[in-house]
Amino acid sequence: MPLAEFNFGTLRYPWDDPRLRDFQDNLDRVNGLAQRSDGFVWMLDEDGMDAVQNDPDGPLSARPNTASTLSVWRDAESLWRFVEKTLHGHFMRRGGEWFEADDRSHLVIWEVPEGHIPSVAEGMAQWTALQTHGDTAQVFGGVELRRRAESRKT
Repeated sequence: MPLAEFNFGTLRYPWDDPRLRDFQDNLDRVNGLAQRSDGFVWMLDEDGMDAVQNDPDGPLSARPNTASTLSVWRDAESLWRFVEKTLHGHFMRRGGEWFEADDRSHLVIWEVPEGHIPSVAEGMAQWTALQTHGDTAQVFGGVELRRRAESRKT
């Protein structure tokens, strides 16, 4: 079953701050790499994400200065490979330069039916469920993603 992933964090600086330049300059590069990766299915594009992030009544309205992504992957192994084994991992490890230390790398992954396009509101609801109930068979975080990806290799 395909997996949706939603991750978000609060930026340390306003979007137009030069200290975010390296992060901004590499977004298209990393997103393009995701879209060319084996197992990639779909990603909410930049315009769609900007609209959600700037909607005063939307699911991220209580989280100003948020950066986020929402995508769908064929399986845990392909998502894990992209997250950890590509240039994405390099930039993810630099997250402390750009994101608030206590409000970054929020990640939730959940199973979706074939052909389903998730919304950010759905992602926030899944993240809330993960915070409330912990990992389940259908909704989980990064540690469980790694376990599932590595178990498929054996």
